[in-house]
Amino acid sequence: MSVELKVPAVGESITEVFVNRWLKAEGEHAEKDETVAELETDKATFELPAPVSGTISRIVKGKGQTAAVGEVIGQMEEGKGDGKRSAGSAEKKADANGGVARGTGRTPAPAQAAAPASHKPEPHVMPAARRALHDADLRADEVQPTGPGGRLLKEDVQRQAQAGEPAGQPAPGEREEEVVTMSPMRQTIARRLVEAQKNAALLTTFNEADMSAIMALRKKHQEQFTDQHETKLGFMSFFVKACVDALRRFPALNAEVRGDKIVYRNYFDIGIAVSTTKGLVVPIIRGAERLSFGEIERVIVDFAQRGKTNKIELRELEGGTFTITNGGVFGSLLSTPIVNPPQSGVLGMHAIQDRPVAVDGQVVVRPMMYLALTYDHRIVDGREAVSFLKRIKECVEDPTRMLLEV
Repeated sequence: MSVELKVPAVGESITEVFVNRWLKAEGEHAEKDETVAELETDKATFELPAPVSGTISRIVKGKGQTAAVGEVIGQMEEGKGDGKRSAGSAEKKADANGGVARGTGRTPAPAQAAAPASHKPEPHVMPAARRALHDADLRADEVQPTGPGGRLLKEDVQRQAQAGEPAGQPAPGEREEEVVTMSPMRQTIARRLVEAQKNAALLTTFNEADMSAIMALRKKHQEQFTDQHETKLGFMSFFVKACVDALRRFPALNAEVRGDKIVYRNYFDIGIAVSTTKGLVVPIIRGAERLSFGEIERVIVDFAQRGKTNKIELRELEGGTFTITNGGVFGSLLSTPIVNPPQSGVLGMHAIQDRPVAVDGQVVVRPMMYLALTYDHRIVDGREAVSFLKRIKECVEDPTRMLLEV
């Protein structure tokens, strides 16, 4: 019996999805609930499970194409099947996943003769790499690819050629272009960042914090904290707690502009920027004011782990009253973060560096972190923004302030 593979409803405001890739080719068998395709919206990536056990009989929408919610993107024939691909299925899978998908705008590479069966499959070869292979008299399966998505780069070929032969003149440089359609998530990120700068009066203020106290607390209590909460004590929970403390004192940074009105909130849903393979997402720690350090750390670790596999759900990205982003994990020393609309503020954390500072008239070396607060000047005055960031600094440098509320 033929069964249709339809795009499921994935969110109230989502009407269209992007086919990110097919995990099964035409002619391949899939068990019930096994993932057959990966779909992407402007907010998250999700999996399409097989509704029955059977064989993929037809792929209607290939990689890079869009489909409406409820639209048929493929078909299955219910039954056990023999688990084998039908003739030509390998080529169809390559077109759906690794080759040129209709609508991507990517220029196809020239066809190349198939490698003998004893060799591993040829990777996706970039045009410059193909020329370098010819010049070096190498096959693609003899070179280890290091490019994004397993692409074989010209540098990979040169490295292999130099490893096997005396060093010579490198292949001449090439001028190339590769046109790839933006994913829905990347389009949304681009649109929202531009909207934030167009629709708000954004300004950034800076400060720096001595991280000695937090580092000493972590060192002193790490083992006991880990045993009790089954997660390590990181820096982020301190900053979440410090933000809640500061937002209580300066509520405009926890508010939003709605038409000609200002909406103030008495709850604190803190967004944590997480880098994924698809782009930056901001899942929300809801009711952060009610959570302990251990609970906050567990939530953050969970977001980070699921972000790596694009498992963060749409509902976890909705809402949020304030955002924290940590460019320091990538080595950023200083930056101006952009507000996540309709929020009014975002705190940027940066790399910790040992720097000489003056303490009680003496120059000492301390682990310092630059802090940046970008805020919407329409409802947040400069005095409030500077005072807010100063309060974050005070809480970080002396965490007992948060307990005593002084």
